[in-house]
Amino acid sequence: MTYAGVADRDAIQGAMPWDQRDVPKTIWGQLSKTADAFPDRPAVSYQLLSGPKDKSETLSWRELQARTAQAANLFRSLGIGEGDVIAYVLPNCNETIATLLGGAVAGIVNPINPLLEPEQIASILRETKAKVVVTLKPFPKTDVPQKVAEAVQHAPGVNTVLEVDLNRYLAPPKSWIVPLVRPKLDRSHAHADYKCFSKEVAKQSRTLGFADSTDDRIAAYFHTGGTTGMPKVAQHKYSGMIYNGWLGATLLFDERDNIMCPLPLFHVFACHVILMAALCSGAHVVFPTPAGYRGEGVFDNFWKLCERWKISFVITVPTAVAALMQRPVDADISSIKTAFSGSAPMPLELFKRFEAACGVTICEGYGLTEATCLVSVNPPDGEKKVGSTGIALPYTDVKIVKMVGDAPVECSVDEVGEICISNPGVFAGHTYTEAEKNADLFHYGTHLRTGDLGRVDADGYLWITGRAKDLIIRSGHNIDPAEIEEALLAHPAVAFAGAIGQPDAYAGELPCAFVELVSGASVTEEELLEHARVHVHERAAHPKHMTILGELPKTAVGKVFKPDLRKAAITRVYNAALEEQGLAARVVSVVDDKKRGLVAQLDRNGAEETTVAEVLGAFTRPWEWSQ
Repeated sequence: MTYAGVADRDAIQGAMPWDQRDVPKTIWGQLSKTADAFPDRPAVSYQLLSGPKDKSETLSWRELQARTAQAANLFRSLGIGEGDVIAYVLPNCNETIATLLGGAVAGIVNPINPLLEPEQIASILRETKAKVVVTLKPFPKTDVPQKVAEAVQHAPGVNTVLEVDLNRYLAPPKSWIVPLVRPKLDRSHAHADYKCFSKEVAKQSRTLGFADSTDDRIAAYFHTGGTTGMPKVAQHKYSGMIYNGWLGATLLFDERDNIMCPLPLFHVFACHVILMAALCSGAHVVFPTPAGYRGEGVFDNFWKLCERWKISFVITVPTAVAALMQRPVDADISSIKTAFSGSAPMPLELFKRFEAACGVTICEGYGLTEATCLVSVNPPDGEKKVGSTGIALPYTDVKIVKMVGDAPVECSVDEVGEICISNPGVFAGHTYTEAEKNADLFHYGTHLRTGDLGRVDADGYLWITGRAKDLIIRSGHNIDPAEIEEALLAHPAVAFAGAIGQPDAYAGELPCAFVELVSGASVTEEELLEHARVHVHERAAHPKHMTILGELPKTAVGKVFKPDLRKAAITRVYNAALEEQGLAARVVSVVDDKKRGLVAQLDRNGAEETTVAEVLGAFTRPWEWSQ
């Protein structure tokens, strides 16, 4: 169908209420419906290596249904009921998909980021009370099995670990070599039983061996952090997962589409927005390499992979687009209709370069784990306001709210406030597993407080202007600045610390830190960076820049005032980028604009506007001339 704007959105909503839509109640019901409709069409494809002619495996919808049944039957045989948890710590592969779907059918599936450290993985396993963990068998060039083994030692509720061997995806002679160089893993002191995933699955029936759930229920847990202490774990119901899939099937995809998705299957973007959209539409999803965009050779071979699989939709993020723009379009990509981008705002210059190089339109969207993901999107057939996240999706209500006294009040058009949302993906009152973390999380009892600041313009487009919460978002990955600050405050020379995200042309933001020293103390910025590298446990959270100030800016009650730190970081980063390109223009101030957030103001100093725009257009924060 055509989806061009607010009128189309309202027509879809006006046709009938969401609860009257004829959609299956469960994941198994939706999978069965699609497998019956398109049994022999391709469902998912996977290749371990990134070459356009490398070995791949494609599962039809009938075969994916059978493998999902086998995985679900296996989990039930291991004592998993509807309220029990199957965690997986896996890179992308077809076993990951079977675990995700089979886990949601048998119990509650809990994807965990394999890039996390062992103590963070263990924390999530304890929080979710996982009984079964699916992970990798030791394999060259990955430490995931070793990290999981250490994590399981500190998660006493885990009784079974199922290992996936990626060697089956390799062709000879590489497949002959792996057993000779496979890393060893000492399981002698393990309290859990270690079993081969493939062997155990093969013992199971290819039809579901138990009655499917009869109604809506919690089917997935997705963690939103893990960088400090106990993570927040969001609860996702069948209804929210299917709602996300229904959106894709209604607005974007049908069974003839081929979707390139090099995003990780521990994240809601790949799991709910893409895989569920395929599940509801019958579209075909391609997952290249275990690490997706991070995989060796993926960027170099990307366009050839699109040609190989006749891709019609590319799923991407700004960091990936920036990397792709450093490679030539060296293949026939005429089949591509649209690129869908999320996780962070797209810099204007990057948007223009991508469309000029590829002839492909980018649709930016917005979503979050707490809402089972999707909230808004720039309409694929209508006006795309670059920098906005588009219009609210069907059955999604976005309110921009400010507090007046103790009461929430809706903002007027273009007035900035906190973005609050209600839709079928919001589990009102029960977003997190821990009840106390749901306190004060909703306005009006229905609308999730996202912690993001934004505005809605006169045309109904949503603009994100900042964050009420202080999270640093690096390539779509949330980093809690508190971990960085706590590590720095443990240094005897540091009196105060403030961590923020500094602008980055590739990652969107990178963590940086500002400190005020104890009176009379002496330490260098490099020494503090080294201290942080040792004491900040998550590598992605290691600050990339350190600034020692005589005194940090503070509020009247002595709290570090981070807006001033952000202004300083923008000034430093933008001026360094201009200087590197030999441009004389300089940032002389950063102002807080009510509509656009922090805006850098520049003195021209004779520089050409087009060249300045090319340099600063790679960043998401806007700029303007000072006069």
